Amino acid sequence: MSNNLLNIKTPAEDQARELKSDYGLANHGLTNLNCVYWNLPSEALYEEITFRREGQIAHMGPVVLNTGKHTSRAAADKFIAREATSEDHVWWGEYNRPIGADKFAEIYSRMQGFLQGKDVFVQDCFAGAQPEYRLPIRIITEYAWHSLFTRNMFILPQSREEYRQHIPDFTVICVPSFTAYEPIDSTRTGTFIVLNFDQRLCLIGGTAYAGEIKKSVFTVLNYLLPLQGVMSMHCSANIGPDGDTALFFGLSGTGKTTLSADPSRGLIGDDEHGWSDDGVFNFENGCYAKVIQLSPTAEPQIYSAIHRFGALLENVVYDPVTRKIDLDDDRFTENTRASYPLDYIDNAVPSKMGGHPKNILLLTCDAQGVMPPIARLSPDQALYHFISGYTSKIAGTEAGVGAQPEITFSTCFGAPFMVHHPWVYAELLKNKILRYGATCWLINTGWVGGAYGVGKRISIRYTRALLNAALSGALNDAEFYVDPVFGFEVPKSCPGIPDEVLYPSQAWHDEADYWDKYRQLAARYIGNFKKFADSCPPELVLAGPLAQGDRQPT
Repeated sequence: MSNNLLNIKTPAEDQARELKSDYGLANHGLTNLNCVYWNLPSEALYEEITFRREGQIAHMGPVVLNTGKHTSRAAADKFIAREATSEDHVWWGEYNRPIGADKFAEIYSRMQGFLQGKDVFVQDCFAGAQPEYRLPIRIITEYAWHSLFTRNMFILPQSREEYRQHIPDFTVICVPSFTAYEPIDSTRTGTFIVLNFDQRLCLIGGTAYAGEIKKSVFTVLNYLLPLQGVMSMHCSANIGPDGDTALFFGLSGTGKTTLSADPSRGLIGDDEHGWSDDGVFNFENGCYAKVIQLSPTAEPQIYSAIHRFGALLENVVYDPVTRKIDLDDDRFTENTRASYPLDYIDNAVPSKMGGHPKNILLLTCDAQGVMPPIARLSPDQALYHFISGYTSKIAGTEAGVGAQPEITFSTCFGAPFMVHHPWVYAELLKNKILRYGATCWLINTGWVGGAYGVGKRISIRYTRALLNAALSGALNDAEFYVDPVFGFEVPKSCPGIPDEVLYPSQAWHDEADYWDKYRQLAARYIGNFKKFADSCPPELVLAGPLAQGDRQPT
């Protein structure tokens, strides 16, 4: 329908230009288009989605979409144009793959030609809740449902005049039906996500997975904000009734969204934030939650949010007769996703801002079953674990991950989105921890009693109890023992938490096997950190584990 060769009038065609910006698409080299749908509200986008047969309406109002071939991020297909203004700032490597500026220009030129005669949807919005660091963005999409996703996820203008005057400082063009030609374009496949910081432009093709739009904007902010002294973070954030802000760093599947959606605390945001001299601020206006096996009892806030009009469900199975969704069915992917506005969470903070963090929590999902459920970290230990970014990659979040969890070290708990060298982010974090006196914790939301397949995943009830004790300050008064391998402090007791959880070696059938596996993990940490050691101060290297566990528990 985006081609609309028959020139069929669509439901929102008469309103398509009502919220048009004076800064038109010709400024992006997009001309001879069919109909441009400017800043349609969610209700109009629903009509366009169903009219174009892009998705279906499920029970209670969410719209269900299938993303086709790509049900997760294509991390290996992301490129950054190598050009003079940014090349010295970029940490080139596995996640920041260079592509020639000439190749970028060729892809863009063909995409411009491809879009001629087609309908496109435009959303003009902002990334960044703090006004001083708010980035005006424009998201141009082939599909109406991507336009709804954009409205859910980013901060919207508040008036017709604001829409009219909107001039984007960065633009994303997402055209899933347009693919690259590998021999000419120097891409790995027909799928591509290509950013050009000089042209302030991102091109996406060959994939309909909406997470690529969200994470491309995040990548842009991870490049721009550190250059202004602002710490950009892959974390969720909430705030207590006494105004104490907490940050939750972690990769997908570690519990950022779940643990930050706490009914007793205000939600600042669930995934991406900045930390300036004024405090913490959300980059977004929405949540993009993983919803496989989502529990209405363990996660009532999120469960309620995804059953509302305006919520967008990616690759969630539904009954076409009753229109009821099945959150336990993973036939399309383990990485089922829901996008919804932040204010669908009852206790969302309207300003999307908070003060300087009192507690910083680094989340890991340890499928080896050896890490304690919570540990208090010194600032240097916190930086060591931040740079390491250890977790177990769970099936579905990224293309190419098998059924078994894989040990991974994702720098800064978000390596695919970090543009600068890890030490740039780590040094910013260090300065802010020391300046504002945050207490740092490592929380394991993974397995206890054995590795994946033998032990079981730690109860979310236990994790929440430990988390609440840390945030309330109760754990600060507890007795701690020093972990003999990693050297961090583990509480000896916590009300309601069994000893075999706080002392993980006791939960294993064979304690000698436990210590062997623990030291193997420590060795993996040490081997991984060698990549960064030359760029980090020596005290940071010493804050890591001892492979032989020479420390004595106290």
